[in-house]
Amino acid sequence: MRVLQGKTALVTGAGRGIGREIALKLARSGANVVVNDLDAGPAGETVEKIVASGGGAVAVAGSVLDDDFPGRFVAAAVDTFGGIDIVVNNAGFTWDNVIQKMTDEQWDAILGVHLKAPFRILRAVQPVIKAAVAAERAEGRVVCRKVVNISSLAGVFGNAGQANYSAAKAGLEGLTRTLSKEWGRLNTTVNAVAFGLISTRLTQPVESGATIDIAGRDIRVGVNPQLLERMEAMIPLGRAGTPEEAAGAVHLLCVPDSDYVSGQTLHCAGGFVG
Repeated sequence: MRVLQGKTALVTGAGRGIGREIALKLARSGANVVVNDLDAGPAGETVEKIVASGGGAVAVAGSVLDDDFPGRFVAAAVDTFGGIDIVVNNAGFTWDNVIQKMTDEQWDAILGVHLKAPFRILRAVQPVIKAAVAAERAEGRVVCRKVVNISSLAGVFGNAGQANYSAAKAGLEGLTRTLSKEWGRLNTTVNAVAFGLISTRLTQPVESGATIDIAGRDIRVGVNPQLLERMEAMIPLGRAGTPEEAAGAVHLLCVPDSDYVSGQTLHCAGGFVG
């Protein structure tokens, strides 16, 4: 069912992994998608997949921390598709260390991408939503809009070696609950999805040697294989989730069936409860 027909969604970090699956799933439900990724190539690939399936999409490449990013991102949605209905703050990465070895650079980078960037994007979106709501009310119409912030169980329970990431995600949940109160008058729901272990390039065995390029710096990603096994053993469903399953949880909070759900954090973790 194309329950999001005619809607426009902004999705950050949508060139790969979970973000790409979120963008594709929203598009399959009928939404136009403004696709962001740090790199133009992956963003363009996601757009091509959506367009090839008959959907509407446009790419906005670049770092979510660039000074001009929120304005460019919002303008792409308004100029191309006429408005904004859904915002998914998904972009992010991890840069782990125990606190005594964590640098200011590591702390600032992770707090920036996971907390400051969503704040700046939503601040830029607010005037667009406010104007749209005023016009709709003048016409006697009610439209429900959606914000979904991507969190993590690390922000709920903490995680050794991730003081920066855990703090950022905990802050994002505070932002989520606050905006659910501020934006209720705009008939906009604001929720979060906290992921547990999801199979992406960030959670592959660290021995794979995978790295990501952030602002010219190669950052090693991955999880110790033994730790990965222990993590999976603690999940009641007995396995990591897939990006497609992660996208499904986000989709739940974007469709009309969740129009009366706001200020909540949905745990997508295979039954793991800490």
